[in-house]
Amino acid sequence: MIVPLEHVIILSIIIFCIGIMGVLLRKNAIIIFMSIELMLNAVNLSLVGFSRYYNSVDGQVFVFLIMTLAAAEVAVGLAIIVSLFRNKQTINIDEINILRG
Repeated sequence: MIVPLEHVIILSIIIFCIGIMGVLLRKNAIIIFMSIELMLNAVNLSLVGFSRYYNSVDGQVFVFLIMTLAAAEVAVGLAIIVSLFRNKQTINIDEINILRG
């Protein structure tokens, strides 16, 4: 049983929109990073769907590249969050004003 491309794209759009809402509306840094990961996974889902639809492996290769980018982003992002928490004792984006001079 093959899932139609339209269903994959609709699911990808829904997941991407949930990620956008998480980035725009939430103030917790960890939730913002999770929302960015959700958006990257939505793009991965659409790339795999198009790759399967066109019988090509190119989309799946891009998925592996995006997954390595996401892993690097998580490592750097969590290091930044831990550093901010050690300095400011909070991970709320509104309360962190390190870049203000």
